[in-house]
Amino acid sequence: MSLIDLLIISPLIIPLFTGIVCMLGIAIRPTSRKIQHALSFTGSAIILITSIFLLSKVITSGIQVVQIGSWPMPFGITLVADQFSTIMVLISAIIGLTGVIYSLASINPEREKFGYYPVLFFLLLGINGAFLTGDLFNLYVWFEVMLMSSFVLMGIGQSPIQTSGSIKYVTINLFSSAIFLTALGILYGLIGTLNMADLAVKFSQVRGNPSVNGIITLVSALFLICFGIKAAVFPLFFWLPDSYYNPPPAISAIFAGLLTKVGVYALIRTFTLIFPLNQSPLQTIVIWIAGLTMIIGVLGAVAQNEVRRILSFHIISQIGYMVMGLAIFSPLALAGSVFYIFHHVMVKTNLFFISGVIERMGGTGELKKLGGFYNHLPYLAIFFIISAFSLAGLPPLSGFFAKLILLQSGIFVQSFWLVTVALFVSFLTLYSMTKIWAQVFWKPTSLDIDDKGENIQHKIKYTSPSNLQLWLTPIFLLSMITLLMGIGSGILFPFASFTGEELFNPTNYIEAVFRSGQ
Repeated sequence: MSLIDLLIISPLIIPLFTGIVCMLGIAIRPTSRKIQHALSFTGSAIILITSIFLLSKVITSGIQVVQIGSWPMPFGITLVADQFSTIMVLISAIIGLTGVIYSLASINPEREKFGYYPVLFFLLLGINGAFLTGDLFNLYVWFEVMLMSSFVLMGIGQSPIQTSGSIKYVTINLFSSAIFLTALGILYGLIGTLNMADLAVKFSQVRGNPSVNGIITLVSALFLICFGIKAAVFPLFFWLPDSYYNPPPAISAIFAGLLTKVGVYALIRTFTLIFPLNQSPLQTIVIWIAGLTMIIGVLGAVAQNEVRRILSFHIISQIGYMVMGLAIFSPLALAGSVFYIFHHVMVKTNLFFISGVIERMGGTGELKKLGGFYNHLPYLAIFFIISAFSLAGLPPLSGFFAKLILLQSGIFVQSFWLVTVALFVSFLTLYSMTKIWAQVFWKPTSLDIDDKGENIQHKIKYTSPSNLQLWLTPIFLLSMITLLMGIGSGILFPFASFTGEELFNPTNYIEAVFRSGQ
């Protein structure tokens, strides 16, 4: 196996090895937290470094493919590193490292003793596998690795409320997996392969044949449902708010940043490579899904009065923007989706990190019981403003440029109603973020209502953790990335544009896979 092959599989090998070593560390020294911390930080840092090298290699040398076990394509396990997949791997590595740092500060010893860090790395293994796989069956396998790990993370140290959210999360994802398997069975029976590049070629040869058009539409609809559940699009999002609201903030932040994006990645990959959406009767449905996901999500956020619940509903709303780029289906729109995913993962993870600090110091996440954080932690207020305004799409932050690309693509294809919805949702996003700012940071004290119906004031009993700097370090890092993405948008846009072109015309992807199988 060459060094290039090792580089491609490194996002899988390193988290697997780190997770196993962490498990051995627990078995040998179950009470030693320092071993777990050192191994986790080192492993996540190495994943980030190798992810940067992998992306650099893809940029300079083109799409990289490895056939595991030397089995020829389409029979072997194919891993494909193109710009889209390596961007997603890099995003995963950044969130993995910042998530580990945040966990070092916030996860209690009880959860660490039951294997929090090993399971976290197995989660990263599943996520990276889903991004790099070139085979639909192995995409299912990596989904299951990711989901089993997330089940365990949600179950460690459960409270009754957390159990309710976990049951809903497990049930809906098992249903999604069943749909996925059904679609795979029909697809394999029809075409005889599950390799994505091979499927793309064979579907191009039979597309237009009346005898198979109905089956192709059925299979693509099943994939839309199962991936739509995992991405939490309308009307399949109902499982998300409770599932992401109840776990500890470190877990919620990693879930919010990465898990739904795996579903979005699968949607974009499948409906650009195998079932091009511009050739499918499902395109109109996906356009409506994008618009309704944006609207329903933001209305749910506006109605909430708890920080993490507001942020959870905003996950749904922002997924709509990512699907909007796929639905419009132009190179510019797909570039907008890629840019938006990168922006949103950083911003949303950071906002959940900030919510964890608020809950830790204020004792609650309820807006009416909070206040005065600007005077107490002014730098946290600044970090919140950066992330919140970026989420709302205000210039010169990354969210503005991500939305601008999507709005331009919508105007070019004259989808004016979808552009109007996107603008309206941005205003409501700004409103809900302003509500958090006013209640948590700007309001000097919290207000309660006494038995006579009159407002009474009371002071918050702030409880600053001794390791507050460790809590704030990942928040600072993600805030700086958000700022740099906005400032450097002129540099990032050509890169996103090339990725959009590569997705819109997957010829290079297909040719690279077939060359590797010769």
